[in-house]
Amino acid sequence: MPRLSGLVLAARVREDCPAVRVIIVTTFARSGYLRRALDAGARGYLLKDAPATQLAQAIRRVQGGGRAIAPALAERAWDDPDPLTERERQVLREAESGTSTVAIAARLGLSEGTVRNYLSEAISKLGAANRAEAAKRARDMGWL
Repeated sequence: MPRLSGLVLAARVREDCPAVRVIIVTTFARSGYLRRALDAGARGYLLKDAPATQLAQAIRRVQGGGRAIAPALAERAWDDPDPLTERERQVLREAESGTSTVAIAARLGLSEGTVRNYLSEAISKLGAANRAEAAKRARDMGWL
């Protein structure tokens, strides 16, 4: 999608038109993206290579008020929980683009020490060597 991600669009649709049910059809087979899609209000999350019959069943299920999630991905979601807090995600997103600790602190209304603590926690949780590696791992898992 050229201007918005499916996740941003799903959240906007939920806000502006709560009766509309959104199904995300994607190539991202990661539990982090699934969790973020559900948090954004999507009622379905399927992979683009799903058979047409599965897509049709999912549309009917969601239209009827249910949910539809790619089965293999639903299983993986139980095994790959997102270890990051929302604040750690915010700080990592800022750090991902090379923003300094001072600038992150000013942007988020935190002290520099607090930003360093959030970065340190995220780095530790993700088993990364530094903030750039932590951000990359979190992005690759779909948590950012």
